[in-house]
Amino acid sequence: QVPLVESGGGSVQAGGSLRLSCVASGYAYNIPCMHWFRQAPGKEREGVAVIDRAGSTAYTDSVKGRFTISRDNAKNTLYLQMNSLKPEDTGMYYCAAGRDVGSRCYLISSFVSSWGQGTEVTVSS
Repeated sequence: QVPLVESGGGSVQAGGSLRLSCVASGYAYNIPCMHWFRQAPGKEREGVAVIDRAGSTAYTDSVKGRFTISRDNAKNTLYLQMNSLKPEDTGMYYCAAGRDVGSRCYLISSFVSSWGQGTEVTVSS
């Protein structure tokens, strides 16, 4: 398991932006898949975005065109740039690390082995 620490959450009005960061202890370049998940109040946790070591990305449909996931392996840091935020983006956001399957990363938690403690995002209308 890899210790993960998120930061960057906060409160913002609809249409605003936030950038989440996640620092991974150790060598981030060794981690095949880095994820962002979120959980809204009363809802199940969902995968938001995932990135592999080569920089290939995948997003859930509701954030495409608004969110950008990136990783800086030299700094052992994962990012999530969130623009045009909507009230439905409100929730706890979690950084996660896991393995790939057939050299691909998937937006599900089945292959995740490490979780951060979460950072809260609140978007008001």
